[in-house]
Amino acid sequence: MVARAVAEDLPDGDPTGAAVGLRPASASIVARQAGTIAGLCAVQLVLDQVSARLGTGKALATLVLDDGQRAGAGTALGELSGPAGTLLAAERTVLNILTHLSGVATMTAAFVEAVAGTGAVVRDTRKTLPGLRAAEKYAVRCGGGANHRMSLSDAILIKDNHVAALGGVRAAVEAARLQAQAQAERRGRLGPLPLEVEVDTLEELDEALSAGAGLVLVDNMSLVDTAEAVRRANEMGSGIEASGGLNLATVRAVADCGVHYLAVGALTHSAPALDIALDWRIDQ
Repeated sequence: MVARAVAEDLPDGDPTGAAVGLRPASASIVARQAGTIAGLCAVQLVLDQVSARLGTGKALATLVLDDGQRAGAGTALGELSGPAGTLLAAERTVLNILTHLSGVATMTAAFVEAVAGTGAVVRDTRKTLPGLRAAEKYAVRCGGGANHRMSLSDAILIKDNHVAALGGVRAAVEAARLQAQAQAERRGRLGPLPLEVEVDTLEELDEALSAGAGLVLVDNMSLVDTAEAVRRANEMGSGIEASGGLNLATVRAVADCGVHYLAVGALTHSAPALDIALDWRIDQ
């Protein structure tokens, strides 16, 4: 990710930064607003990529916080030092990564805090920016959330379009199991893939449970139906994941229904950037 970002920003050098030259410089990474930090692990990688690409000399990141820690407004996260040309060329890539991933971590932390004590686990989805999934899902963990599947290959998740195409929940479950088994045999994978089924009604829930779904995703159900879904799933030894328009105003009530997981696509597709900046100094 860092290599792609640096190559995108420096296809043929940085003439503006080159005008400043290689004089010693330093900059503090400062959180302008409070939040949970993610992406610090990439800062030195950016500096190394930039210095190697431009030949401007090595720069050093000295960090005072770790990913996953909360920073108050005005908190210094670390210090960058080295040739001015290196730091100037690295600045935007460093901040792009930090502000975006810290925004994801901060939103995740807010959801986790909102459902504290309920036992419900906040999870992400595959609604990620292309090429940034691993980084964004890492940021979710920094914020105290958990990851759902990383890719379509990791689990069976039967959604409404699969059900419509195959004529029913049970038919979709059986067909997906056959495909997963064949794929596992081809690749020498041991054990079945996790199986989850998305449903919209309690009738579909019963069909999914009878088909052996270990986890059922209830989509946009009322609170009354969600609580009933949890009761029925518990009787069958299965779990319930809730999804559909969850936000900070509604998520606690859904969690109080007893669901095991909360699928929140907004963690990655709608998290606002956290305001982080570099405070510059040209060393004499």
